[in-house]
Amino acid sequence: MSIMLLILLQLLVLVSCAPRCDPGFRGQCKPTVEEKPKCTDVMLSYCDDMPYTQNMFPNILNHKTREDAEGSAEYLLLSVVEALLGGECNPDVRMLGCSVMAPRCETEKVLKPCRTTCEAVRKRCSHVFDGIEMAWPYFLDCDRFFVSDEEGCYDPLEGLREQNEEEVDGMETPPEYRDDMIKFNHHTNAQMISILKKTEEKCEDIARTYSIGSSTEGTELLVIEFSRNPGEHELLEPEMKYVGNMHGNEVLGRELLILLAQHMCSEYLLGNERIQTIINTTRIHILPCMNPDGHDLAVSGLQDNNYSEDDEEGPRYDFSNVGRNNAQNIDLNRNFPDLTSIAYSRRRQRRYRTDHIPIPDSYWFGKVAPETYAVMKWIRSIPFVLSANFHGGDLVVSYPYDLSKHPLQRNMLSPTPDAKVFKLLARTYANAHESMSTSSARCGSSHGVSEKGTVNGAQWSSIAGSMQDFNYLHTNCFEVTVELGCEKFPAEDELFNGWHENFEALLTFMEAAHRGIKGIVKDEDGNAVKGAQISVRGIRHDVTTAENGDYWRLLTPGVHIVTASAPGYAKAIKKVHLPGHMHTAGRVDFLLKKAELEPDNQKEEDSIPPMGSYDRFDPYNQYERYTLMADVTQNRPESAKKPWWWSYFILPEGPEPTWLLKHH
Repeated sequence: MSIMLLILLQLLVLVSCAPRCDPGFRGQCKPTVEEKPKCTDVMLSYCDDMPYTQNMFPNILNHKTREDAEGSAEYLLLSVVEALLGGECNPDVRMLGCSVMAPRCETEKVLKPCRTTCEAVRKRCSHVFDGIEMAWPYFLDCDRFFVSDEEGCYDPLEGLREQNEEEVDGMETPPEYRDDMIKFNHHTNAQMISILKKTEEKCEDIARTYSIGSSTEGTELLVIEFSRNPGEHELLEPEMKYVGNMHGNEVLGRELLILLAQHMCSEYLLGNERIQTIINTTRIHILPCMNPDGHDLAVSGLQDNNYSEDDEEGPRYDFSNVGRNNAQNIDLNRNFPDLTSIAYSRRRQRRYRTDHIPIPDSYWFGKVAPETYAVMKWIRSIPFVLSANFHGGDLVVSYPYDLSKHPLQRNMLSPTPDAKVFKLLARTYANAHESMSTSSARCGSSHGVSEKGTVNGAQWSSIAGSMQDFNYLHTNCFEVTVELGCEKFPAEDELFNGWHENFEALLTFMEAAHRGIKGIVKDEDGNAVKGAQISVRGIRHDVTTAENGDYWRLLTPGVHIVTASAPGYAKAIKKVHLPGHMHTAGRVDFLLKKAELEPDNQKEEDSIPPMGSYDRFDPYNQYERYTLMADVTQNRPESAKKPWWWSYFILPEGPEPTWLLKHH
C-alpha cells in the first residue's frame, strides 16, 4: 500500500512540475497545425456545368466554406442572372462568376481563369447590365480576379464553346438572325442605349453608335448609324436622319426608331434585298431620343396619374404635357434659332438666299438647351440631305415653314421656295402609311387644314424656332415633321399596331433621299470644289457641295435649269430632265473654269451675307458653359431611390451590396 502511494505522489510531482503552455514563453507551446485546403467536388448547384469537377475553399473571394459562398449576394446574383438580364449573356456571365466563386482546383492548387475571356465577356455583355442600371459586378473585375495566359490561366467557357461548336456542326444550314428578340414594349433610357449598342455589336460591319452630346441631366444622346462603311462619308452617297422623342411625352416615334434599328440589322443579315440596298446606298442616322430627361418625367407623370374622378383622393389631373419639355422646362421645338423671320425680312432683297442663313449672334444671349446645341452641331457636321422628326398628338406630316409670314404670325399658308419638293416628301410618307392619307384617319387639330395627311406647318399652327425650319434655312437638309397619332403615350399593347402602320412609310421615306439629282463639282485641274452653290432656276434656295465636291439636290420630276457657281469661277449651266417614277438620283457633274470676279457682280453680292459668318458658330463659347453645366449635373448627389431589383439583394444580417449600384 505504501509503495503504491509513493508511486502516485511521484506522478503528481512530475505532472505539477511539467512546463505549462504559455503563449508568452516561446517554445513551450506546440504550434497549431491548420489543415491545408484541399480539392473538393463542386457542390454549388449553379456551377455544376463548369468544365471541371473540383474546386477549393476558401475561394478567390475568401468565402471560407461552401455555405458562406451560397449565402452571399454574389452567388445570389449568379442564381438570378438569367432572369435579371432577360436571358441575354447567359450562361457566359454565370460561368465567369463561378470561376471565381468555385475556382478550379487541380493537384491541391487553385487555377485562375483567363483575363482575355473576362474581357471578351465584359465587352459583349456590359451593355446588358447598363440596361437595368446595374454596375458590372466587382467580382468580375478582369484585372483583379483573372490572370494572363503566361500565368497559367484556363478558359472557364471552354465547355460552353465546345457545346456551341457541336450544335453548329450538326446544323445543315447556318443559323439565321431573326426578330425574336425584338419586343414591343416601352424602354427606359438605359434599356434603349443597351439595345442600340447590342445592335451595333450584332451588325458591326454595317452599324455604328456614336454620341452627339448629353442632355441636361447627363444622359447620352446616342445615334446609331447604318452604312456600308460606318463612320465614313462616301462620295455621292446621300445621308439622311430620323429624330424621335423631341417632346419627351410623345413616345411612339422613340419606340418605332428602336424597333427600326433592330429590324434593319436583322433583315440585312437575313439577306433582305430591299434593306441591303437601302443600307448599301444610303448613310442612315437614327437618334431615337432627343429629350431623354423629358421622357423620364413623362413616365413618372404617367405612373402618378393612376386614379379617376371617383377616387376619394380627388379628381384626375391633366398629365398630358408632363415631360414635353426638357429638364430646364424648354420646349426643344421652339429653341432653335428663328431664321424664318430673317428670311421673311430680307426676302425682297435682290438675290438674297434662303439657304445657309447664319445664326445671329443675339441667339446666343438666350437660353440654349444642351440638347438643341448638340443637334445643331450634329446637323452642321454631316451633309444631310433628308430628315424626319417624329411627334405625337395628331396624324399628319407637316412641312416648312413652321412660322407664318403673317405680320402678326397668325396661322397662314407659308410655303418655302421648295414647296413642291416638300409636298412630295410629305405625301411620300403619308401615302405609304397604312391610314394617314385617308379621311377616316383624321384626328387632332390638323384635320381642318390638312390635305390627304399632309399640312403646311404655319397654316396649321405657327411657331418660331422649330427644328425643321432650322434644317432647311441653315443647311442642305430637307426635314418634315411626322405626327404619328393622337395618343402621345400609347399603351404597350398598341406599339405593334404603330409599327405595322408606319413600317412601310419608314422605309419608303429613306428611299426618297435618292430623288432629284446628284453630282460632283470640280475645277479644271480635277480638284473638288467645296462649298460651290447648286442653284435651280425658279427656286430661290441653293444647296452647297460637301468636302469632296459632291452634292445632292432633291427635286420633283420635270425639266430644270441647274447652275453651279463658286467665287473665282465662271458659272456652269445645264438643262436637266427628270422623268417621273425615277428611283435613283440623276447624275449631273459640273466643271468650273477660273474667272475674274466682275465689279458689277461684286456689288450684287453685297446683299448676301458672307459665308464666313455662317462658320461663326457659338461665338460666345456657349459650348464650354454647357459642358461645365453638364459636369456639375453629373456630379450631383444621386437620388436615394434605388433600382427596381435592389430589394432582392438585401440579405439578413449582411452588408448592403452597394457594389451593384451603377452610381454608388
